[in-house]
Amino acid sequence: MSSSASSGPDYTVVTETPGTLVSRQAASMAISRYEIARRLAVGRRVLEVACGSGQGLGYVARSAARVVGGDITAGLLAQAHARYRGAVPLVRFDAHALPFAAGSFDVVQIHEAIYYMARPQRVFEECRRVLSTDGVLIVSSINPAWADFNPSPFMAGYLGAGDLKTVLERPFRSVDILFGFEVPHRAAAGAAVSALKRLAVRLHLIPTTMRGKAMLKRLFLGPLLPVPAEITADLGPVDEPRPAPLYESSHFRVIYAVARP
Repeated sequence: MSSSASSGPDYTVVTETPGTLVSRQAASMAISRYEIARRLAVGRRVLEVACGSGQGLGYVARSAARVVGGDITAGLLAQAHARYRGAVPLVRFDAHALPFAAGSFDVVQIHEAIYYMARPQRVFEECRRVLSTDGVLIVSSINPAWADFNPSPFMAGYLGAGDLKTVLERPFRSVDILFGFEVPHRAAAGAAVSALKRLAVRLHLIPTTMRGKAMLKRLFLGPLLPVPAEITADLGPVDEPRPAPLYESSHFRVIYAVARP
């Protein structure tokens, strides 16, 4: 399946594709977001917007009635095609104009991608349009209020927890903001590493590609894991999302939003 999409940046270099080396925590983040989506998707029609190379599609598909994946980057979709070989429909599209009829899906998921989209309000309006009346949108995003936050070079703009809630409440009736991966109290050594990272971010010394970042992660975080072609339940522990006051949002690495029409 295909649909017209503007060219735009090639997001391959900033996307975790099969074989990319990541920390154990990053692996846990991947299984956590797709496990949350899987629970919402049981027996339902699911669309993943910005599915990348599709590592989470098969995991969700095992519980869903139907799963469709889409992305704007042709190279990433080619990797997903190579993995699923027609078992999961894949569509190239721009998330600002989803090529689906109203009410086509019961669940829409957007993971670690909304900050690449120039008009998130428009994207959420499109998600609302293609959702059924009892559908649900789940969004996960790195938290820009986290002290060790490092922005992507391709980002269009990051939404903090409060901003994400405000933008979603325009097209959606109900919006729940949850948080994951609480930042532990650091010992002196951990605090020193964190301070070095924040300095490197301010001085623009952090590599912009996944391969370059892997070198630093190996130095500071120890052994890394390769991203699999398809996520499985044993990839890492699931960190359950939890509510927290918005003024405590900086205590967490990840923001989740669950929105219903």
